[in-house]
Amino acid sequence: MPEVTHALNKDGDFLVDYEEKVFEDVKAEPGEKALVTFHTVAFEGSIGFVNMLQATRLLRKGYETSILLYGPGVNLGVQRGFPTLGDEAFPGHMNFNNQLKKFMAEGGKVYACRFALQALYGHGERSLIEGIRPINPLDVLDIKLLHSRDNALIVDTWTM
Repeated sequence: MPEVTHALNKDGDFLVDYEEKVFEDVKAEPGEKALVTFHTVAFEGSIGFVNMLQATRLLRKGYETSILLYGPGVNLGVQRGFPTLGDEAFPGHMNFNNQLKKFMAEGGKVYACRFALQALYGHGERSLIEGIRPINPLDVLDIKLLHSRDNALIVDTWTM
């Protein structure tokens, strides 16, 4: 039987070269915009949270950055908590709320489709995290068209 003779990895070790950066650190030119859309379900995978982090990174790189929550994505922007709103029931439970609050505090804009809120998920506007702007369902396409017209970077987040 083969024997493993090397020492186990321990805290503080690294397994990859995390300092090497292959590409230049791109910063936004004045007036450049970005839009990150979310048609995904909270807690059904990592893509929603990962792209919230990407939106925050775009904002910090100088892009005028907006987030669009539509379809099931509106559930990323509702208040949550247990046993009361704002209480974290388990570690990570408030990731979406906390990240959206941080994004808005740093100057990002967040929009949520009113149709999805009410017709699909039974939420009202008062269910949204403070600072999220509810929009008409007809605005969902128009915000994308406006960003496209402005040659903005658009990142579409979908869960199948």
